Amino acid sequence: MSLSQNAALSQISRHLTAAAMLAYEHGVGDLLSYARAKEFLAAQALGHRIAETYAGADAFNQKGESVEYKSTTAKHCKGAYTGISVFETWEEQKEYLYKKLANYPEHYYNRFEGGILAESWKMKGTDVYKLLLPKLKKKFFSEIKRKDPRLSANITWSEIQDLGEKIIGQ
Repeated sequence: MSLSQNAALSQISRHLTAAAMLAYEHGVGDLLSYARAKEFLAAQALGHRIAETYAGADAFNQKGESVEYKSTTAKHCKGAYTGISVFETWEEQKEYLYKKLANYPEHYYNRFEGGILAESWKMKGTDVYKLLLPKLKKKFFSEIKRKDPRLSANITWSEIQDLGEKIIGQ
């Protein structure tokens, strides 16, 4: 490693440490945990307030409503809903999914390029629920035994374009 590379990496390390300390001091939590830095950058760009805890809402919009963020570095926005708890009956599952998806009035699909928020789309939580429900129902009743029994499904780029509203991007 060259001296200039080493100096640049040391500078990055100092900046990350300073950012992490500031985040803790101001109730943002661990910026380096999972996708927290992306959530923070999205909240700042969208005029939202980042949630202080990791459970529940990712942020709160200008009305104070809970919002959900999904981030990607892919070519197009998309949303992966993974690790969804499984219940005994489909009725219980539907009730849980409604609370998990539709109770967030807004879901944001954020695409990052080189660590910068390049694009953000907003979709209604009720639309997310309607789109994911049949996908999750199929997996709920599937006979295929998976190593991880939790449910998962995706909101696709075409679904975002059809039902979403572009907030940031070209």
